[in-house]
Amino acid sequence: MSKKTKTKASYQGDPGDEHVETIAVKETVKPVMETPKPKTKVEPKKQTWEIKDRIYNLKGGKKPLSRSIKSANVYWFDEEKGYERELKYCQNQRTPFVDEMSGDQRLEHIVFRSGSLFVPKEKSTLQKLLSLYHPDREKMYEEYKPVKIAENQLDVLEMQADAIIAARTLDLDMAEAIMRVELGSSVSDMSSKELKRDLLIYAKNNPQLFLDLLEDENIVLRNFGIKATESGLLKLSSDNRTFTWGSNGRKLLNVPFDEHPYSALASWFKTDEGMEIYTNIEKQLK
Repeated sequence: MSKKTKTKASYQGDPGDEHVETIAVKETVKPVMETPKPKTKVEPKKQTWEIKDRIYNLKGGKKPLSRSIKSANVYWFDEEKGYERELKYCQNQRTPFVDEMSGDQRLEHIVFRSGSLFVPKEKSTLQKLLSLYHPDREKMYEEYKPVKIAENQLDVLEMQADAIIAARTLDLDMAEAIMRVELGSSVSDMSSKELKRDLLIYAKNNPQLFLDLLEDENIVLRNFGIKATESGLLKLSSDNRTFTWGSNGRKLLNVPFDEHPYSALASWFKTDEGMEIYTNIEKQLK
């Protein structure tokens, strides 16, 4: 510890006296001690990988006796490092990344039996390769996840319920327009009871498509155009490119090359000229 000293001179007696006594006074200056900063507590990284048994299934319900997928010569792009990293499954290694391996590399095969592969929790290296990094993930196979499956099933059931409720309250014209998409011209020969029955079945089996058709503002106009053509009030040329009046053959509409004829007709009914024709046909169909 360093110390600094000061010397003070004091005189005793009269200024004329020759006797002078010098007194040295030492003053110790204490150093300023800094208060130590508290150490920041480093929280341990939470384990994000859940240790558990896992099952992997081939997609599409495929169940061949055996199906192998690549266990070497596959790559995964590491966004953090900025380059592709080679992957390999070796039973004697603790990582699927080749650049992290050490010692001998004993390559193992990855084989699905009857469409499934069970991987116990002890083989976390293989699990991580299959669940996180393998390029065939979600393409050739997928991990069995009961919670996700339940969520998907719930979404489908709710959509079915919405579709069936909507189908029960639908008027006959709209019901006919939607079912004509599925059944074609045979809808014209169905009774109202048959139409309602088939509509409910269609809503249950194809809820998403049914709800999409329900939101299609042109579907009623397309059905109207089909009915007008079936009744002979309108005629569609054999090449599906021209609509004419059934009575005198006067041309009404040229269908654009890349468009469905009845979709084009539905859009045309919204124009000033088309609205007049629509009103005329509507009176004749009643």
